[in-house]
Amino acid sequence: MSLAQRMLAAFEGSKVAHGTTTVGKMNRSGKAEADSRIVREPLSEQIMQGHIDGKQGIGAIPINDENQCKWGALDIDIYDLDHNKLQASIKKLGLPLLHCRSKSGGAHLYLFLDEYEPANVVREYLSEMSVALGHSGCEIFPKQDKILADRGDVGNFINLPYFNAELPQRYCFNENVEAVDLDVFLDMIDKRITPLSSLEKLRTKKQRKQFYDGPPCLQHIFGDGPVSEDRNKKLFNCGVYCRMKHPDDWVKQFETMNHQLFTTPLDAKEVLGLQKSLDKKDYFYTCEQEPFKSYCDKELCMTRKYGVGDNAEQALDIGSLLIQLSEPRLYFLTVQGERLQLNTEQLQNQNLFQRACMEQIQVAPPILKPKTWQALLRKLMTEATKQEVPEELTVTGEFKELLRVYCTSKIRALHPEEMLAGKPWTDNQGYTYFTLAGLMEFLYNRRFKGFTRAQIQEILKQMNDDKTCHGHKSINKEDGSRSTIRVWWVPAFENMEVDLPIQEIDNDVPF
Repeated sequence: MSLAQRMLAAFEGSKVAHGTTTVGKMNRSGKAEADSRIVREPLSEQIMQGHIDGKQGIGAIPINDENQCKWGALDIDIYDLDHNKLQASIKKLGLPLLHCRSKSGGAHLYLFLDEYEPANVVREYLSEMSVALGHSGCEIFPKQDKILADRGDVGNFINLPYFNAELPQRYCFNENVEAVDLDVFLDMIDKRITPLSSLEKLRTKKQRKQFYDGPPCLQHIFGDGPVSEDRNKKLFNCGVYCRMKHPDDWVKQFETMNHQLFTTPLDAKEVLGLQKSLDKKDYFYTCEQEPFKSYCDKELCMTRKYGVGDNAEQALDIGSLLIQLSEPRLYFLTVQGERLQLNTEQLQNQNLFQRACMEQIQVAPPILKPKTWQALLRKLMTEATKQEVPEELTVTGEFKELLRVYCTSKIRALHPEEMLAGKPWTDNQGYTYFTLAGLMEFLYNRRFKGFTRAQIQEILKQMNDDKTCHGHKSINKEDGSRSTIRVWWVPAFENMEVDLPIQEIDNDVPF
């Protein structure tokens, strides 16, 4: 097989679409601005070869219409990421992940399975891996447990490595954190393909006894023995755990942990200060602080006897936004791993958004402060992926179809003077002429209000390759005299005669 064929087989997923990304200028944060779009066309060998040759960067969608996938990925979007440290963690934990550099300098960690598995199951394993690696909260692909395939939803894509494979910026590392060529990467995929049963064994193998009934973050942080960094922060959370588990003699347990969990224990003065803080106020786990945030597994923590329990912040897990470029717009938003279909009002208005969540995914999200909601919307819109739609799903497409009906129906004129009655007339040079008043009356009878006259003029101009599309035409009047009328024109449509009903519109039907 060619490299393109092997790449296509490795990233098999959606059968109906793929993604493209056009990278623009760098913004202030150092991240390149990008226009990400969904193309309603399956990946092919030719498209993949174009990616490898550096013609157009593409992305693959792991989830298919049956909500299953054969591969997934973690997207660690950190520009100054320490790839050596990350690769050492992957190796130490024995995770079957292939480590690739992303276009921003972060990492895409790929998991390849031997057969299709439910997307929600794959996402669960990948989530656990992200926590174990200290990158909780990174993006997980597939991004959804389920997609709304029957409504045109296809899921999200991740940009593939080896764009312009001769001089790639996105490439795979070997175990020594050395860049490898595309053919080596594909060989590595073949060797790293993993059955789901192996992931379950790995999960059981990595269970830690210490803090088994407390926050998972503490399990991961102290899982390999005593540590030396952030002693004050870490001992504080250990104190919260001790106070919950040993309310009668928590101070003794707290002091024991200070000596057991750190290579150099905190001095007595610092320990006493922490004890006073824990005694004086109702302090709780500092989940949003590092390093705990990077190892956070909130859902698991809530099930632990001495975890966060009911004190967990019930923040809504809102993921990526897909904008379907229909008119009116249609949005697909990932919420709690499920896909939510929204219109513009529902996305803009929190109350309508909450109602949509309740109706579609049985979740009642909290109402955020207006500023917080606006900031979230700005972020979602800025990072959204756009999905092109057929022109007939747009207002422009609707107008062009009505114009075609108008120009090819049986009402069309046989002689130029009939244009005075609002009829279109086609000459022998391949153009159809009409008065704007006649066209506007036809559109009015069809209840079309999508465009103003100025907008219609622009569409007619586009249909004439941006050339002049209006002027005056001389006609014969009934009394035999000559006159001129102002007309517009478009290239004649194919000779497909359209029958119009005698009774065109029931006035009781809303537009």
